[in-house]
Parts: sequence; C-alpha cells; structure tokens
Amino acid sequence: MENMETRVGPKGLIKKHELVRIIIQCLYSLGYSKSAACLESESCITCKSPELESLESQILKANWDDCIKSLDKINCLTNETRASALFLVLKQCLLECLDSGDISLALDILQKQLSALKIGKEKVHKLSYELLSLKGLGLGFIDYDAVHELRKRLLSDLEKVLPPPITLPEGRLEHLVEMAVCAQVDSCIYHSSSDMISLYRDHHCDRDHFPTETIQILTNHQNEVWFVQFSNNGEYLASSSSDCTAIIWKVQDDNKVTIQNVLLSHKNPVSFVAWSPDDTMLLTCGNMEVLKLWDVETGTCKHTFNNDGFIVSSCAWFPDSKRLVCGSSDPKKGIYMWDCEGNEIKAWKGMRMPKVLDLAVTPDGENLISIFSDKEIRILNVTTSAERVISEEHSITSLSVSGDSNFLIVNLNSQEIHMWDIAGKWLKPLKYNGHRQQKYVIRSCFGGLNSMFIASGSEDSKVYIWNRRSSNPIEILSGHLMTVNCVSWNPRRPEMLASASDDNTIRIWGPSHSK
Repeated sequence: MENMETRVGPKGLIKKHELVRIIIQCLYSLGYSKSAACLESESCITCKSPELESLESQILKANWDDCIKSLDKINCLTNETRASALFLVLKQCLLECLDSGDISLALDILQKQLSALKIGKEKVHKLSYELLSLKGLGLGFIDYDAVHELRKRLLSDLEKVLPPPITLPEGRLEHLVEMAVCAQVDSCIYHSSSDMISLYRDHHCDRDHFPTETIQILTNHQNEVWFVQFSNNGEYLASSSSDCTAIIWKVQDDNKVTIQNVLLSHKNPVSFVAWSPDDTMLLTCGNMEVLKLWDVETGTCKHTFNNDGFIVSSCAWFPDSKRLVCGSSDPKKGIYMWDCEGNEIKAWKGMRMPKVLDLAVTPDGENLISIFSDKEIRILNVTTSAERVISEEHSITSLSVSGDSNFLIVNLNSQEIHMWDIAGKWLKPLKYNGHRQQKYVIRSCFGGLNSMFIASGSEDSKVYIWNRRSSNPIEILSGHLMTVNCVSWNPRRPEMLASASDDNTIRIWGPSHSK
C-alpha cells in the first residue's frame, strides 16, 4: 500500500496517492479502462474509496440497513450532508418497498425515518406525492433492469453529495490542469489567442503576435476618416469619411486589404457604419445624413430609411440580421426599430426621451444601450423592459460593447475611458487613461480573445492599447499624423487592428514580423 503521506513535486505540496487516484479517474473518464485498472493494480490505489466501494456493494444488493449504518460511520460528513445522503438512500428503499408490496415498511420509512431527517417538510411532502402518483403501486411495476438502473443512479447521486475524499469531483484532473492554464493566461498581458496554449510548456505570449507595427496604409479617402469597423467574420473592413463616402474593403489571406466597393450616394459626411451580424449588409449614417442600407457583395443601396427629416446619429443591428435600431440627436425623434424594408416595428420617443448621442445592441440581443443627454447611459432589457441608468460626471462621446455582451466602454471628454458591467454586478467602473480626448468624438473598441483588450484613438495621433485588467496602456502605436478617430480589432484575426484618422488615412496594424 502506498504511503499516504508520500509527496511529489518540487515544492512537496502534492500527496502522491491523491495524484495517482485522480489520474486513475481521468483514465477511466477518457475511456482507457485497461490502463486505469492496470495502474490501480500496480499502485494498490483505487479510484473509488473503500467507503464508496462498500456503499456500492450494499446498494446494488439492496442491503439498506447496512448502507445506512455505513453512512452513519463516515466521520467527515456534516449533519446536512449526511441527511441529504440518507434521504437519497431511504427514497430508493421506500420505492422498492412499495414495488414489492410491503406497504407497512414503506409507511414506517416515510413516517419515521424520512420525517426524522432535517431536510424540510416540503421535500418529504413532495416525495410522498410523487410516490402516490405512481401507477401500479405495489404490483411489481418496476422490472429488474429498471431497479438496477435506479440503484446505479442512486450511486451517481451519492457521488455528487458525498465530499472528498469519499468521492472525487467529476473531471478533477482536467479541472486542476485548466485552473493552472487559466492562471498563466490571466497573468499574460499579451494573450489574444487560444491557439497559443499548450500543456507542453508554461504559457507566455509576447509582442510577436500582437498588432504593434503598421503593415499597410490605405489612402483612398479624400478627407478625414471618421469611422472604421471590421465585419463579424473578419473578412471585410468598412470605413466612412467626411468626403461623403463609405468604403467596403476585402481582407485577404495575407492580411492585406483591398477595395471591394465604394459607396457614393451620401450627400454629407458619413460618420458611422454598422455590419449586419451575418455580414451581408451594411448600414451607413452621419450626423447630418439619413440611414442607408447596402448590399455588401454588390455595393448597391437597398433602402434609405425614413427620408422625412429623420437625422440619424447612430445605428445597430439585432442578432437575427432582420431588425435594426437607430437613434436621433433630435429629441422628438428618439429611437426607432425597423426591419430591412423600412417598416417600423417599435419606437421609443416622447417627452421623456432626450436626444440620443450613441447606441448599441449587445451581441446576444438582450440589451439596448443608449447614451442620452451627454452624461447618461441607459441599459434597457428589450424582453423585460427593465431599465438601468448609469450617470457619468463628464460628457460621453461614444460607447462600445464587448463581444461577450458582458461589458461596455464609454469614451469621456475628461480623457478617460470607463468600463461598466452591463449586468450591473458593480457600479464602480474600471478607468483607462493616457490618451488625449477633449472635443473630438473618439471611439474605442474591445478586441482579442474574450474581449480582453481595449484600444482607443487619441487627439495626440496615437493608438493606445490596454489589457482589460490594467489601467496602464501596454502599447502606444505611433504613425498617424493627426487625431485618430476610431479603431477596430479584427474579431477573427486577433493580430490585426485598424485605425482611422483625420490625416485621411486608415492604418492596418499587425505584428512586427508581418511587415
């Protein structure tokens, strides 16, 4: 028998018999039963504890009295755990008594033993109701195979109730390894791809796979570029400019970007674009412009929305790619929800509706987030109509939502970016600063694996990048000559970032080795 106190590992923290036991469990769960049995034989350590093996034998043979005595002898059980385990055993015993026609014993178990357990009267009453509703009561309505399966299910339920070391939590070795990997990932400030994780070495990402260098400069716009956004599948890029055009770009396999379509029908500067979730359509709008819907493949305008004096400030899609919302800086107009043909589905407007400066829909479609009257963030649950309002001390210029629908960031004219939990788990925001923003509308974005990075433009012509867990930037990218208005991270290529500037250019950023 292996010495229970023998320890392994450079720091002597791991008990050898515990490690071997969870390895055996892992082998069984992976389907390597012969290897698991061989290791049990060689090490004299079994996956199941002696207490659990005893309970298994007693339950499969229906030795209920011995089973109850075994549970009473296990010293590590709390009163609550013991009561829960006994309830499961007595429930099975009661069921089999009823099935065999032993009504008196069944009533004794129900009235005395089960009722004596401190598990709550409601649980006992529910059990009584379930048993009485069974058809064929006392007439052998459960066959042998079904009884055997019920006993095996009882064992499975007990394993979930009984604590270690009597039982092992399911997938214990996998859980420990994953915890170790997650700890390494959490401490890696450049981590952006799950492809970088390997059990063969300690995890560490460096700048070699991070967008730090300009790999392409796009000069096709004739004036300031105000907005840029990658498509959801990462295969396209859209940009808009004060030259009254928007451009759809194609991202090639080598990360080079080429023009696909130039969208020309706007008469005023275009300040905002939004991709449909299925990436087949694109919305464009501007502070002095109407909302237009474009076919991405052909570059043709499919619809102009409500051209009757409705000036759109921002727009967003719902996940089904069939509904969209837009907000107006005119308080009388509010927020409208339309389908792709321009039919009004719903509207939020009225005396209480202030001007809408920016809005977004979370990718899961649950929340509509709006920026009202400079300093208010309204989070509206579309299904329940529950509403939460967050107030900022300084004027908000823009907002962005994380890909997992959990967080939002707002840019403030106080030269800060605040991150908020959409679910309202905390009200104190994480603050990111260092970039300069005073009067311009500068847009930030989430990026990387699980939206772990935040990138933002700045009036100092630089791009700032933070790891979400730290308020200090991990990278400051130089290259633009004037204010950087907007940044976008490619959702499928974490090494690729785009930025739009008043210097009339778009810069594509990638790892230094990709130049």
